Amino acid sequence: MPLVIEGGPVPTHWIEHQRSRRLFPIDRNDLRGEGIKVALINNMPDAAIEDTESQFFELLEDAASGIVVRIRLFSLPGIPRGDRGERHLTSFYSAIEDLWRDRFDAVIMTGTEPQRPDLRDETYWPVLTDVLRWAERNTASTVLSCLAAHAGVLYSDGIVRQPLNDKRFGVFECSRTGEHPLTWRIGEVMCFPHSRWNEVRERDLTSCGYVALTRSHKAGIDLFVKKKARSLFVHFQGHPEYGVRTLLKEYRRDIRRFLHHERQTYPSMPDGYFDAEADKVLEEFREKASARRDPDQFAAFPEEQVSRNLQKGWHSSALCIYRNWLRYVATTRSDQSHVVARGAFRTQAQDGSSVMS
Repeated sequence: MPLVIEGGPVPTHWIEHQRSRRLFPIDRNDLRGEGIKVALINNMPDAAIEDTESQFFELLEDAASGIVVRIRLFSLPGIPRGDRGERHLTSFYSAIEDLWRDRFDAVIMTGTEPQRPDLRDETYWPVLTDVLRWAERNTASTVLSCLAAHAGVLYSDGIVRQPLNDKRFGVFECSRTGEHPLTWRIGEVMCFPHSRWNEVRERDLTSCGYVALTRSHKAGIDLFVKKKARSLFVHFQGHPEYGVRTLLKEYRRDIRRFLHHERQTYPSMPDGYFDAEADKVLEEFREKASARRDPDQFAAFPEEQVSRNLQKGWHSSALCIYRNWLRYVATTRSDQSHVVARGAFRTQAQDGSSVMS
């Protein structure tokens, strides 16, 4: 089903994406009143802001399965921006004040690169807590990704994230912990990308009423939920929305920072992401870059060579979770009129019970 961008012009990259898939532009007026309305609060740094839009747009469109999804773009004020980022926000994003004036069925909020050790010292913290407080009583569900998940549990329950010895970086296998509507039909084992320097620990979360839905032996708790007032808060420490090359771009960025003396150590290679041939090529580059730490070395980074065999092995699991999430929002919000286009998504099983299809 169509994904409809509201609140301003459609970002150019999404128009080009639709053309590449030979999809005709949608007249937003033709779908007035249909579907569920989602506020996407994209706080990613300038270099990743458009990629993040694309990742969520594609994932939600593919997961919609009979539901029209209407998205309006926001970003928290106080996120450090350059000229390029400010121009993009001015062109395509709504002011955060518009969030309070409009009606939304759900919110998705991303993380950003932290500037302070304590999230409560970030310049955007007061507005972020305003959003969380508003979402509790004005949405059916709220998705918090990575740093936003850490901020959410800190604000609601005083759970402080813990620093890791090294970046939790790569694609990690995790297991489903039990039955829940969000993990329906997902399978017992799956994998998801992670990219973070901190973690919240399962024992701290469960003692405050959070329920773990997936966990990884190597990466810790992955997906966890808690009902807060009216809204089901869904927290991801990982990034199911990531594109196939996102971890490569982050690894490349961190290598550039090392060569430019913006970080002290050479970055660890993402776990479970590259094949053996790419691992070997990247290890050879690491040895050369470490022996001669010069920004000129960056031009020789073998990006195309190591990206040839990359696989998006987490896509089907991400699609399943977000499809279940959209259906949860569609059936939980107070006004369910016009949610599902051309028929409901519930069918009758042979035993007469109602099941999702």
